Amino acid sequence: MSLATSIRLAVDCCVAAVWLTDVSAKETGQTSQLGILRQAEGLPKEFDEHFFDVPLAVRIDLDGRLLGEAMVILGRDERVQLLEFTDTHESREPDTVRQRWGDVLRAGQALGNCVKACPQDLVAVHYSLVNSQLSILTRNAERDQQAAWHTLPEQGSHGVILRNQLNLSRDGQDTVGRYALRGQGSVGNWTTVAEAQVDRNNEDRPQTRHRVDQLFAERVHEDRFYRLGYFTPGVQGLSRQPRLLGSSPDTTVGVMFGSSDSLAVNNGTASATPIYVTPNRPGIVEIYRNGQLINSQPVQAGLQALDTRVLPGGIYEVEVRLIEDGQVTSRNEEFIYKPGNWSNTASPWRYNLYAGQQQDLLSNWDEDHYGGLAAGVIANYLVHPRVVSGFSAQRLDGLMQYGTSLDWDVLDRFKVFGNLFHTDQQGNGYDLQGVWHHDSGSVVFSHNRSWLEYPRAYRLENQDVPRTREVRQTSLSLSQRIDRRSTATLRVSHNSGTVGGTGVDLGWSQHGQLMGSEANWRVALFDRPGNFSSGNQRNRGITFSLSMSLGGPGRRINGSLGTRTSRDGGRDLNASVTYQQDLDHGTFRSLAGTVNADRYGTAFAANTQFENQALYGDAYVQNSSYNNDISAGLNLESTLALGGGKLALSGQYLPYEAGLIVDVETDFKDLKLRVDDLDGHSSLLRPGRNVIPVNAYKSGSVQLDFADGGVPAAVIQPSALSYHLNRGGVDYRLLRVMRTVTVLGRLLDVHGQPLKGAMVINHASRSVSEADGFFAVEMSESTPTLEIRQGGRRLCLLSLNTGTERQDDVLLAGDQVCSPDSLAGTDQSANGDA
Repeated sequence: MSLATSIRLAVDCCVAAVWLTDVSAKETGQTSQLGILRQAEGLPKEFDEHFFDVPLAVRIDLDGRLLGEAMVILGRDERVQLLEFTDTHESREPDTVRQRWGDVLRAGQALGNCVKACPQDLVAVHYSLVNSQLSILTRNAERDQQAAWHTLPEQGSHGVILRNQLNLSRDGQDTVGRYALRGQGSVGNWTTVAEAQVDRNNEDRPQTRHRVDQLFAERVHEDRFYRLGYFTPGVQGLSRQPRLLGSSPDTTVGVMFGSSDSLAVNNGTASATPIYVTPNRPGIVEIYRNGQLINSQPVQAGLQALDTRVLPGGIYEVEVRLIEDGQVTSRNEEFIYKPGNWSNTASPWRYNLYAGQQQDLLSNWDEDHYGGLAAGVIANYLVHPRVVSGFSAQRLDGLMQYGTSLDWDVLDRFKVFGNLFHTDQQGNGYDLQGVWHHDSGSVVFSHNRSWLEYPRAYRLENQDVPRTREVRQTSLSLSQRIDRRSTATLRVSHNSGTVGGTGVDLGWSQHGQLMGSEANWRVALFDRPGNFSSGNQRNRGITFSLSMSLGGPGRRINGSLGTRTSRDGGRDLNASVTYQQDLDHGTFRSLAGTVNADRYGTAFAANTQFENQALYGDAYVQNSSYNNDISAGLNLESTLALGGGKLALSGQYLPYEAGLIVDVETDFKDLKLRVDDLDGHSSLLRPGRNVIPVNAYKSGSVQLDFADGGVPAAVIQPSALSYHLNRGGVDYRLLRVMRTVTVLGRLLDVHGQPLKGAMVINHASRSVSEADGFFAVEMSESTPTLEIRQGGRRLCLLSLNTGTERQDDVLLAGDQVCSPDSLAGTDQSANGDA
């Protein structure tokens, strides 16, 4: 719309508003109920043509709530049609609601009461010329707008998502690995889950094992879930699972039901507890869950936190094995849990119940299974919005396991977590953790203590063996920000296990600039209990490290120099240099190389991360300066999606509750589109076939935009993708990204008169001609054709010459005569606006 036209339209609206206000004062107060033709009676003729069949700025409200500012077309046939929303910043309605009603209004909607085929529970649509407001009334106007639960898809959904995972690790002499397959599908509003794996484990003797882990169907209904089949009991919908001692729940054939937050509106986001390791030398860490390798990572010497983002979600125990020079130097049991945000005292109980028989399905694992009753109850009770208590009682392998827990938010920044547990014939114990966050740092205290019973048969054979063995673990971690650029850390730990004793780690880090680049310095002093890699002598030393960028994007270098205890108990001076380069082209995403030097010689290491449209993963390799043993690891993941009659592979490392297969058609070769949802998650789309994850159960939409920051002369159709899928469901969408040009021109009929209120339609966008026939529209460069419609009829087709004169990337089309002759050979039976 031109500036002159906009000014004229604004003046006309002001004059009309004054006139209508005067008229309404003479009416009976029912102006809001008058039809648009009745409201316009008596309007001066020169203003009349600026209200009908031309773009008009309006405010749209839905059940009294602002939906947004928009441009619409009002017809003399008492119908309204939306062109576009122009401003939605003041609206609090979600984009999904706006998109749904946008689709309804773009198709054209009659004003007044809706009597048949009413979309989205529509009751009436009214337009007021006094304040230029379009009001939509639905049956939901008097309902509770704060629904507690998301509704499942009315027609259900279908699809399958298969996640493939391969983990391999070689620790110098032995190779261990696992291939896992997890399938998740949707049949109507039921979710089916299947899991199987094959692994190679050298724990006792080399063997290749296989088993089916889960095969069940599940359905959620408001705050409950129901599960039937072959499964591993795992908590769902609980804030906390009390810690247990002994065996974890194994595969069971039976039923399970309990509380679920899957359909809860605005349910909380999970958080994880960090896992620390303190390797003496460069090595690798292997993470096991129920004796199965689930991840491995390279680590450097010194205190560091593992990357737990790649671990599966849930609440469970893991074994962390530290491998240095091809030998396992430590094993620690760590507890992963993700407490949720829960503060509704009106619904204080959360629980899971299961019952069945312990079974193995298609398994060759050499384990003596009890094969009897497996049953349990895990419950949480909200004592206070700040206090959650937990209780668990389970029967596994013929033994009873009991556990209690307490999560207490003493203050906004001070939290306490505790567990008390007991297992028949195995022992009992407790743990306690306190976390305090203050303005300049944090304090974390943790204490675990357990009394483990020796098996009765073992005690009968060894009379001098005590009945129980005590194990203690205590740690205190402090982080203090000295100033805006400096931070000090202290960690003190004591362990009575295999590697017993007290350890101290003290660190100081500084952020600044070096030679014009961002840099971080760190000094670390340590005194830790000895182990095999330090000749069973205490490991003492100091390390100076520097990390800095090299000016270019994604280029970094890290260096360290220090001293530690050697493998024979002496002093070991060591140094290392690492170079890392991030990549944004091809399959590789990053490459890094490391050189380590110590008293035994020189060692090398390298790692890489890679990703393409079918595969994601990382790989690393390193050798030992002590014995030259080579350690290496490989982690691969790929996701296969089937749904909507399409099949696709994805290599993006993303969580998939449900998915959309998206075909991107474009003439931009290196196009990258950014996909964002309302929860802050993002992914990328490239030309061709893609898979993107979406939230299950609740309806929503993802917004699309160009990823590289620059906005080319192009249009994305559609600009958002809506969905409503059950967990495991997959749907299909087609997306077009077209190179466009803005066309300015004037429409004339065969008599040379301006053609007003006509729809000007192209593959890229649509517009409406003004009262004087002028129009502006975005046109696809690859399809330079405009279709002209009016009153539901196709009037003509205009073929434009893209070589015509342009001004500031605008194609000046001039006068265009709309002749019915241009429809020769085309289907003239179409009706309704496209």
